[in-house]
Amino acid sequence: MRVSLVKPGAYLSASYVCSKANPRWLWHAIDHHTGKVLAYVFGRRQDDVFLQLQQLLEPFGITKFYTDGWGAYERHLDAEQHQVGKENTQKIESKHINLRTRIKRLVRRTLCFSKTERMHDLVIGLFINQYEFGQAL
Repeated sequence: MRVSLVKPGAYLSASYVCSKANPRWLWHAIDHHTGKVLAYVFGRRQDDVFLQLQQLLEPFGITKFYTDGWGAYERHLDAEQHQVGKENTQKIESKHINLRTRIKRLVRRTLCFSKTERMHDLVIGLFINQYEFGQAL
């Protein structure tokens, strides 16, 4: 299986909890061929959050990661499994545009924000589960 990843924030702006001092990023991976979301996590733009996503992807037996070359990917993915380049990340960037269009919390200039990390993650997680997997939490 091949998967596409781009660094959080590449085409999906951060959403904030309470204030801009507390950004939350959506990290997700999609199947390179079908475009289906395989796994997602919320958190800061830090290596430990990427490692959480990588752990969720282990059962899929991924053989190739297509990324935009962000440092966390280079530090934690084997070079033979990792291919950097924009030509293979178009589907996931399209997903970002769809999410930003449908969820006002992900739009750069909005009045819609969450007061707690739990509510933030639940609202966006419910949307992803319904839209991508056809089921609610």
